[in-house]
Amino acid sequence: MEDNKQINEEELFSFVEYSPEEAERIGYSDYSYWKSVFQSFLKKKAAVALTVIFFALVIFSFIALAIGKYDYKALVPDSKLAFIKPNGEYWFGTDNLGRDYWCQVWYAAQTSIKLAVLVAFGECFVGITIGCIWGYVRRLDRVFTEIYNVINNIPTIIYMTLIALMIGQSFFIMSVSLIAFGWLTMARNVRNLVIMYRDREYNLASRCLGTSIGRILVKNIFPYLISVVILRLALSIPGTITLESTLSYLGLGLGIDTPSLGILLRNARSYFLDYPYLLIFPAVIVSVITITFYLIGNAFSDAADPRNHV
Repeated sequence: MEDNKQINEEELFSFVEYSPEEAERIGYSDYSYWKSVFQSFLKKKAAVALTVIFFALVIFSFIALAIGKYDYKALVPDSKLAFIKPNGEYWFGTDNLGRDYWCQVWYAAQTSIKLAVLVAFGECFVGITIGCIWGYVRRLDRVFTEIYNVINNIPTIIYMTLIALMIGQSFFIMSVSLIAFGWLTMARNVRNLVIMYRDREYNLASRCLGTSIGRILVKNIFPYLISVVILRLALSIPGTITLESTLSYLGLGLGIDTPSLGILLRNARSYFLDYPYLLIFPAVIVSVITITFYLIGNAFSDAADPRNHV
């Protein structure tokens, strides 16, 4: 019986030789954070469809100007060409000065999108930089908090009114102005997250080992901020377009020589009851851009959240 038991154990169990190559192959993982993010995002069919719509709109804004029959600046001296309703010759009709509204609308869409993207990335850069310093360097917390309170407690419309009256109105001035007062939300969100993560054990260990503050912020803390940064970046684009439309509607936005969706909406307010197409076309484009990018931003932020994938 003992011999049979020994034989059975030898048959059932055997030593496996160690192979470094095989161990490395088994232990290797091809996990990629951004690959996982995009895979998660592509599962959201509605968000993907909205992304296609948004980029198609951006691309078509360039194509529309190329296929347009007239220049957006062209003035037609014949007063009979003013307020022509959409037809085969003027696809979006003409405005009160007889200019082709098709070219006006699509050039304005380009201007608004360029402004929104520039301001969004500017706010992102300034907000992340200030937010990381604000949250990590404790002795500067009081200083940045007071700066935040002073700027945040005064309505943006007051800043923009003073800038428009004292400095002027142009694409560059408005971009810098919106960045200068728009970084607050990003900085506050980043600051709160940095405070949450700065005293984790691995960060304490890094500081004890002499790791620089910049490296700790970039390598240890910033990866946890990506989903919040993406969300704020995505929300900033429709927010900027909406704000620009509002400011231009009040006469505080871009100069009159730079068509934007807000300026077209402002110009249409006096005529939209008799000529509703002057309001409908720019309003539809503003609505499409703001709604699609808001929903895309939420979906991409969820996909970028490390808690949603391993």
